Amino acid sequence: MTPQARLRRIRYWLVFFVIGLVLSGVTAFPLVTELRWVDGLLREDWVPAPAALVDFIGTVRTGAETADRDFPFLAYGTDWLAFAHLVIAMAFYGPLRDPVRNLWVIHWGMLCCVAVVPLALIAAPLRGLPWWWIPIDISFGLFGIVPLLIVRRHILALAAAEATPAVPAPTPAPA
Repeated sequence: MTPQARLRRIRYWLVFFVIGLVLSGVTAFPLVTELRWVDGLLREDWVPAPAALVDFIGTVRTGAETADRDFPFLAYGTDWLAFAHLVIAMAFYGPLRDPVRNLWVIHWGMLCCVAVVPLALIAAPLRGLPWWWIPIDISFGLFGIVPLLIVRRHILALAAAEATPAVPAPTPAPA
């Protein structure tokens, strides 16, 4: 693969990853509205949702609506969550510009993805989430690390290609 093709592939995967971060961030702002929509959808007859999921989302909706009505300042925490996702997405501007020089950002992103696992395993039970929700939370780290692993592989190959001096064409022997 040519260095230019490798660079295009790196940028494609990074843009894909950044879009995921941005979507995760902006969806944290209208949380109550989204919960109303999801709860209503799950309660439709044509949606094959497990009763435990429907009940859990209904409970979360009630909690979010109550907090929004009685303690609206609590939503400020999800505003900061959204902001954090957007700021993390901005960190990947460096690797988009110069992937080899900014490989450390990819490694940092991979560590963040791995850190999702212990957080979910510890915080979810402490916060009273059902056990079956933990794999859903863990999946964000597992799915997030995949494009970063692909990007890392391509960056390392690009760095190796840049480090290897080009072999000059043989010069014809004098006649």
